[in-house]
Amino acid sequence: MITLLLTVHVIVALFLIFIVLIQSGGKGAELGAAFGGSSQTLFGSRGAATFFSKLTTIAAVAFMVTSLSLAIVSTKSGSVVKETLPVKEKADIPASQGPISGDVQPAQPSQPPVQTPAQPARK
Repeated sequence: MITLLLTVHVIVALFLIFIVLIQSGGKGAELGAAFGGSSQTLFGSRGAATFFSKLTTIAAVAFMVTSLSLAIVSTKSGSVVKETLPVKEKADIPASQGPISGDVQPAQPSQPPVQTPAQPARK
């Protein structure tokens, strides 16, 4: 059921993207005219809806219905988070054989530093 619904959802989503992309882009100029001029179609009556606008509305409604259906079906099947796996009580961890990389001590010099005799103070 979920597989069929998901397949229909993906097909509707791709169809919706295709329909929106093939529509003419001249409508954006009307929105720009709202700030500097007049436009009769901005937030007003446009006349009869075109075939592509009706098709876009149908595809958008189908997309919303499949989205809602997928959400309902997935909540009925249960949550993945609620599924528990058996956990071992004690895990045998082998002891490390060397120093831990964060606790490495700085190397000690093998010879003490050479000290130079103090210079006498000049008068």
